[in-house]
Amino acid sequence: MSLRNLPAAQAFERPEGLHWDPPSDALERWAATAALAEAPGTIGIMDIIGTDSWTGEGVTAKRISGALRSIGSKPVTVSINSPGGDMFEGLAIYNLLREHPAEVTVKVMGLAASAASIIAMAGDRIEVGLGSFLMIHNAWGAVVGNRHDWRAAADVFEQYDAAMADIYAARTGQPVKEVAKMMDAETFMRASEAVDKGFADATFNDPAPSSDGASARAELSARRRLDALLAQNGMPRSERRRLMREALGTPGAAESPATLRAGFDPAAALRLLETIRS
Repeated sequence: MSLRNLPAAQAFERPEGLHWDPPSDALERWAATAALAEAPGTIGIMDIIGTDSWTGEGVTAKRISGALRSIGSKPVTVSINSPGGDMFEGLAIYNLLREHPAEVTVKVMGLAASAASIIAMAGDRIEVGLGSFLMIHNAWGAVVGNRHDWRAAADVFEQYDAAMADIYAARTGQPVKEVAKMMDAETFMRASEAVDKGFADATFNDPAPSSDGASARAELSARRRLDALLAQNGMPRSERRRLMREALGTPGAAESPATLRAGFDPAAALRLLETIRS
């Protein structure tokens, strides 16, 4: 169990027709950052929580559970750089880390937003790199249905928000009402502010990112930044994928990771970006 007296995250039933997507502004802040190599005894959460539709990868509770089994009953360091994603996966990962029998140290390497910030709260010690951010907000997703479905969804989302506020409040020592106000405002906290508000215990200097695969990361970063801009305009994920394939020269292609990386044209991406901004 955690060395801290942290509350267990409530297990919710996943509603039908509910789609989780990282917040568009969190995606934009995270998209240009590079993954860092994992050291022994370290679990890297350097991707979207859940499944990333661009790469077919992402961070799932199943993967974290396997990593913890491999480490065994030893202290673990969790390095986080993620815009968030699937709340259900985030809560499950939080509970896995909370129940780890040895000390858990969380290090925010760039961004811990949304579901990733919930995961960070499982740390017995939380450190945020200088220049890094931690973000909390209300549950964010898309609902498909009639007016009754939307009213019911609002009630369900209110339960999600309350569950997350309880976790933040327990970790920080702040009143639930104050945490709820921060969530309503979608609050980004830099390292020193996160420490001041109790969301972290200390700051640290970020190490230099690895240069391996810089070109591939830059390409994927460009796609994700474009995706974030489209999301900010309220475009659903399926429509964003279709538009991106057509604009970048792969119309009608399957959405496999290899296809999404094939034929990337920076000039076409730039034209699309200028069109979005105009």
